[in-house]
Amino acid sequence: MRILIAAAGSRGDVDPYTGLGAGLRRAGHEVTVAAPEPFAPLVRRAGLQFRGLPGRPEALDGATGRRALMRSAAAFVTELGRGFADVMDDATDLLVLSATTAPLGRHLAEATGTPSLGAYLTPTEPTGDFPPVVTGTRSLGRLGNRTAGRFALRMADRLYDRAVAELRGRLGLPPLGPAAARRRQEAANRTVLYGFSETLVPRPADWRAGLEVVGTWWPYVDPAERLPAQLEDFLTAGPRPVFIGFGSMASGDGERLSGLAVAALRRAGLRGVLQSGSAGLAAEGDDVLTVGDVPHALLFPRVAAVVHHAGAGTSAAALRAGVPSVPVPVTADQPFWAARLAALGAATRPVPFGELTAERLADALGRAARDGRHAHAAATAARRMAGEDAVGRTAEVVEGLKGRRGRVSG
Repeated sequence: MRILIAAAGSRGDVDPYTGLGAGLRRAGHEVTVAAPEPFAPLVRRAGLQFRGLPGRPEALDGATGRRALMRSAAAFVTELGRGFADVMDDATDLLVLSATTAPLGRHLAEATGTPSLGAYLTPTEPTGDFPPVVTGTRSLGRLGNRTAGRFALRMADRLYDRAVAELRGRLGLPPLGPAAARRRQEAANRTVLYGFSETLVPRPADWRAGLEVVGTWWPYVDPAERLPAQLEDFLTAGPRPVFIGFGSMASGDGERLSGLAVAALRRAGLRGVLQSGSAGLAAEGDDVLTVGDVPHALLFPRVAAVVHHAGAGTSAAALRAGVPSVPVPVTADQPFWAARLAALGAATRPVPFGELTAERLADALGRAARDGRHAHAAATAARRMAGEDAVGRTAEVVEGLKGRRGRVSG
């Protein structure tokens, strides 16, 4: 099949689809990934074709408050929608849509009669098991959680009002709002695959048919890739260091965070690897090394603990490596994943980004790196995750959609 995967957002919203796409390509499919232009190198490195989507991912990085995040997200998806109709050609057999692109992609599927499949990285469906992942971690009870979940979906629909209206007009479709389109999909039990591990989030029993948790889609890593020589030398020169990185979060806060991180490491008597990321972390010394873009799959198994912003992908990568986490959630779904790691015992109690100090980080680092209970819980979770085959399960679903052009299936 000729498959088009459409994903947008920050790097963590796109990179997992490079691994999924590479796996589908190995299964014999022709795979193209449509994403914002900055992610073209990631896609092509995985051996996949690339098509550019409008939208500037960096516009989302500085928004930490809920209102600021909503404003930035609305502007981002409106820009995204204006180029969305151009990414698919007549040869496409299947659209695979992320949670960010699905509210747009389902209209493209309707206009062309192309089957589509939801492939989401975080739980979006309301459930009594937990509140919406973007509203915090405090349970409201089963009824309250479901009610809040439905409200969160309506709020997300509002972000797409303008983009959907413009897109349907361009496609020659009659008016239909994003909320009505979503309800139509739900009523038809359209298929959505969730790319996270049931080790972290067991599939809720109250989810409708057609919603399946398949396991984590990992970012593509070339089998021949190795860690940089300087990093390899640092890792072998002493005890296992701690990794500290905030991904695409905390842009422009690098000087403060770097000083804080080094002070915490030295207070805890630990070595550290700092990943520069969007924050621009930077520090050097016999006990500290700064690195750029390094695959988590290669580095995390070599460290004593991981300090991170608790994005879905980084949280899963730390767990997969079997090492404890110190989660420092910033915004959006990050408090949810931080709480999940802590509930497993594979992480210390989360330290909210706004409350991070050298003293609090040093205390958490000491517990994560030296308390064997966290390491044991992380290793146990890693063994469970090792049995998952997210790409294989996705490929089985894709095979079942062959020959269905003309029927929208997701």
